[in-house]
Amino acid sequence: MKPPSGPEEARRQASDISVFASSCTLHGLSHVFGQGSLTPRRGLWAVAMLLSMAAFLYQVAERVRYYGEFHHETALDERESHQLTFPAITLCNINPLRRSRLTPNDLHWAGPSLLGLEPSEHAAFLRALGQPPTPPGFMPSPTFDMARLYTRAGHTLEDMLLDCRYRGRPCGPENFTAIFTRMGQCYTFNSGADGAELLTTPKGGAGNGLEIMLDVQQDEYLPVWKDMEETPFEVGIRVQIHTQEEPPSIDQLGFGAAPGYQVFVSCQQQQLSFLPPPWGDCSSASLDPDFEPEPAGPLGPPSPSPGPSPPYSLMGCRLACETRYVARKCGCRMMHMPGSAPVCSPQQYKDCANPTLDAMLRKDSCVCPNPCAITRYAKELSMVRMPSRAAARYLARKYNRSEAYIAENVLVLDIFFEALNYETVEQKKAYEVSELLGDIGGQMGLFIGASLLTILEILDYLCEVFLDRVLGYFWNRKRSQRPSSTHLVTKGLGSHGNQVPNLSLGSSRPSTPPCAVTRTLSASHRTCYLVTRL
Repeated sequence: MKPPSGPEEARRQASDISVFASSCTLHGLSHVFGQGSLTPRRGLWAVAMLLSMAAFLYQVAERVRYYGEFHHETALDERESHQLTFPAITLCNINPLRRSRLTPNDLHWAGPSLLGLEPSEHAAFLRALGQPPTPPGFMPSPTFDMARLYTRAGHTLEDMLLDCRYRGRPCGPENFTAIFTRMGQCYTFNSGADGAELLTTPKGGAGNGLEIMLDVQQDEYLPVWKDMEETPFEVGIRVQIHTQEEPPSIDQLGFGAAPGYQVFVSCQQQQLSFLPPPWGDCSSASLDPDFEPEPAGPLGPPSPSPGPSPPYSLMGCRLACETRYVARKCGCRMMHMPGSAPVCSPQQYKDCANPTLDAMLRKDSCVCPNPCAITRYAKELSMVRMPSRAAARYLARKYNRSEAYIAENVLVLDIFFEALNYETVEQKKAYEVSELLGDIGGQMGLFIGASLLTILEILDYLCEVFLDRVLGYFWNRKRSQRPSSTHLVTKGLGSHGNQVPNLSLGSSRPSTPPCAVTRTLSASHRTCYLVTRL
């Protein structure tokens, strides 16, 4: 009797563990599930297989855990460039308002908040300014605008700027943009506002940047009436070097330049790149200080704006956060703050806005993540006295001033790139998915000698086992319960010697086969179904 053959037998052989182990590429499996009984050799191979599998799974779990921690590393590099975009230069006179432009109406409205003046002190303060006292019957204006006050009474660039050159070419006030900061009205060179083309430089060193001569106008400085928190005791200007996308924070980040000196500022551009979560904490979402869905929520970075807004920057985020906080507490915003809230009145400045902002800055309540891309400028300052004795008389004659005035009021500011090379500081993922897969593949090959195709072999074997053992069981059970009332069942002739006689309808008609349908149920049993024609 021949061994049974067919699809079921082939599937049964494919699902046999010993057959699979003999052909599987998993090292050591054929030694464990070979033919024959269990021997000490096969037991040792089984122990070795289990230990190797345990070591492999431990290493894989360790690599997956390390990847889940999302480590990053920082790469520092220095690169060359043929030309660099010149930064924005914002400068402010330390004195916010000119004494000659203040009026009794200004003192009535802004005196308490800006100078700490009481109404009874206005006459004495006007005398200190060299102005006549308040005329009889004076009536203050019904409204007052702080922004207009600083625009009218602040130092104008036309009066302060004595000379301006960029890369040896003349420039003037038309190359600057007026901007409000907490120090009053300031001016920004190369701001790129209104779509203006940004200036570039193809060389480094002095003479290849911005060189300006300024008159700080000490004669216009307000007298120090009393000691206040924001009373300026200095003379000179504050300067901040920043990118065009970043609003200036000159009261916190600006450096000073004093009259009587020429200040050389050597810059080097630095480009920083940070990773977003989960590897880092950077953000690139644009912000809008007016968009606040939860007014009573905790302070944090303002929510993303639904419409167009300026690019995200750290200073922009802090300014938007400060604007939101002051507007929430005081119902208005300070004149240097963005947004559509009304500008605070002088009384609101004194009673609410200034104390609220100072307290907020001391607590550092704003939580602003780093931008994903930052450009900043490292600075080195040096200075020399000016003017020399030889130049003092010439400058006094040129600007129709005395030599003493030139020494006390004039300064020169020279800002340039040290070189056209720039630094890049970039955060990178310390462990990529490709490295994780490579480590897993290496551990798999080292400990169990397997590959991706080995895993496919195992999956294919499990499918064969499922088809043969599980589905085959349900199929045989269903077939054994099938009714046979419509069929004539006879036993097969091979096992019992019984034959079904041929049915002949005529001498010329060929004989019919003994079985019309034959179906194998097992290796030694057949059932024939004879289907008759009616």
